[in-house]
Amino acid sequence: MPSPIIHIDNIIKTYGPLTVLDGLSMSVMPGEKLALIGPSGSGKTTILRILMTLEKINGGHIEIDGEQLYHMQKAGGLVAADERHLQKMREKIGMVFQHFNLFPHKCVRDNITLAPMLTKGIARAAAEARAMELLDMVGMADKAKSMPAQLSGGQKQRVAIARALALSPKIMLFDEVTSALDPELVEEVLNVMRKLAAETDMTMLLVTHEMGFAHDFADRILFFDKGRIVEEGKPDDIFRNPRQERTQTFLRKVIAAGHRV
Repeated sequence: MPSPIIHIDNIIKTYGPLTVLDGLSMSVMPGEKLALIGPSGSGKTTILRILMTLEKINGGHIEIDGEQLYHMQKAGGLVAADERHLQKMREKIGMVFQHFNLFPHKCVRDNITLAPMLTKGIARAAAEARAMELLDMVGMADKAKSMPAQLSGGQKQRVAIARALALSPKIMLFDEVTSALDPELVEEVLNVMRKLAAETDMTMLLVTHEMGFAHDFADRILFFDKGRIVEEGKPDDIFRNPRQERTQTFLRKVIAAGHRV
């Protein structure tokens, strides 16, 4: 059996008196497609932000691809990771955000080439060639020289996916990537993610309220509530026959709100 590519051990995350994650432990296998569902405020997005080192943990340990994320070896023991270690670990992970976060003053192609050139020292010509490959993959090659303000929300999100892929991460994190889009633009972004899931062996973690997409996309579903995993299993088991009453209540409400499974 391969080792988990993500191993989270008893992590705690607090904001002042508020505990968002309370002793959370979970593992993700290489190439696994995982969907995190649950009510707002249940800790799903916090997990992604912690993996991306955008939020620090208050306790516990995380391993990414066999290496400690927030700690490093020094003098025979573990100490808090320094910025150099964190930067090295960030290169293993890509993240696509709800609100795109494109650089408004740079064209589409330059949004994609900037990070590989700065962090990996890739020559401009090679970075631009790779950017065009990725833009072609997400159906945006004809917009390479457009500015973000000229794009629709769905187009911006497809560019954001291409930008995250430019550093060739082993792990991709998707945080509610369709929730800021007009309904008619959602499908074009989901289609890109379907293609990624089908054609790559990347490990992918998805936070979403699109229950039908989560069912089709994921190898495994984790249902979160109040910073804990209440239930996990294969999509059919979670959506068709949830065991926990809290999961049943949540799914009844989201389906009633029009999020079909």
